[in-house]
Amino acid sequence: MTKDSSHTGDSGDTPPDAPDTDRAAQRGIQSIEVGGQLLRALVHHGRPMALKDLAREADMTPAKAHPYMVSFGRLGLIEQDRASGHYLLGPLALQLGLISLQQADPVHLATPLLSPLAQQIGHTVALAVWGARGATIVRTAESPSPVHVTMRHGTVFSLTNTASGRIFAAYLDADAVRQLLEEERQRQKPRKGAAELAALAGMPPVQPLPSWSDFERQLKEVRAHGISRSDGEVIEGVSAMAAPVFDHTGAIVLAVTAIGPAGVFDTAWDGELSRALKACAGTVSQRLGAPAAGASGSSKPER
Repeated sequence: MTKDSSHTGDSGDTPPDAPDTDRAAQRGIQSIEVGGQLLRALVHHGRPMALKDLAREADMTPAKAHPYMVSFGRLGLIEQDRASGHYLLGPLALQLGLISLQQADPVHLATPLLSPLAQQIGHTVALAVWGARGATIVRTAESPSPVHVTMRHGTVFSLTNTASGRIFAAYLDADAVRQLLEEERQRQKPRKGAAELAALAGMPPVQPLPSWSDFERQLKEVRAHGISRSDGEVIEGVSAMAAPVFDHTGAIVLAVTAIGPAGVFDTAWDGELSRALKACAGTVSQRLGAPAAGASGSSKPER
């Protein structure tokens, strides 16, 4: 009995349960990878497709593509519409997708992207999730620059005057955000002697919170650009930007935030830093199965 090396090409050097750390050094089954291009085409277009169109997308002839589709159909990965003959994803593909979404952890998926992003933009970056008290830092990667701003795990951002707070406010339920704004207003009510103590400590005076209508206008601008920004609102000379990460339902689950010295921090809506943040957030959103239009945040519906 001989080994079919033309298909598997398995050298036997790597244990079958070893982590897939170096795909280039591992061999697989070529026919599966070839047939997989047909599934990629079906997923990419997101609609039923004729065999000839699928074959063209996968760079093969219909005659070559057909046996793959037969096998995929037997496995339940695809099914064929009886009326049109077009192919669409089958029940097994749908089950795989649902299980993948259940297993997807936004923080786990985004964390490996932080350090490369910090190196790329030259500023400290962080991940924030929405917690009981607001947008909260759960991961950080420091800037490679000798002069940089740091962020600590567990820091909670203000809803109204931080980039991370506003990016969540822009995409959370409007009624919930309005309630949070009122709660923040109550917490900000001045206490006796608080202003004097802050002045002695060298802290800037607390800025009044915006009205709901003014805050709504700010959030509309955030949604229009798909990113939020803050320039010296919390600490003079420190700027920040935050981009949203969405899950498969289109709900915001993370903020990818950058912070740095205002003199070297580009807060342009469509600057290089903004594009880098949105690209990183978009990558995570895509891996979480976010709708394509919502991946950047700019196409979310008005509230």
